Amino acid sequence: MVVIRLARGGAKRHPFYHIVVTDSRKRRDSGYIERLGYFNPMARGQEVRLHVDKDRVEHWLGKGAKMSDRAATLWKQAKKAAPAAEEAAA
Repeated sequence: MVVIRLARGGAKRHPFYHIVVTDSRKRRDSGYIERLGYFNPMARGQEVRLHVDKDRVEHWLGKGAKMSDRAATLWKQAKKAAPAAEEAAA
């Protein structure tokens, strides 16, 4: 089964996660099919905390990919932040 989940990167005590599409049987940080964005929980100041390619996520969900619990939470945050960013740009 294809899943959308987080793959950990970064240094010790400074996590950085890539949001990836991968086979559910693979290990957490092993190869992936496609990288859809990133999540930086340690972001400060002007650094971007969450970036998601919304079109590609919807593409994979349309093909039957399942989301992990944490990826689903981040996806909800990204969808909620998108309208606010569009209003600020207008």
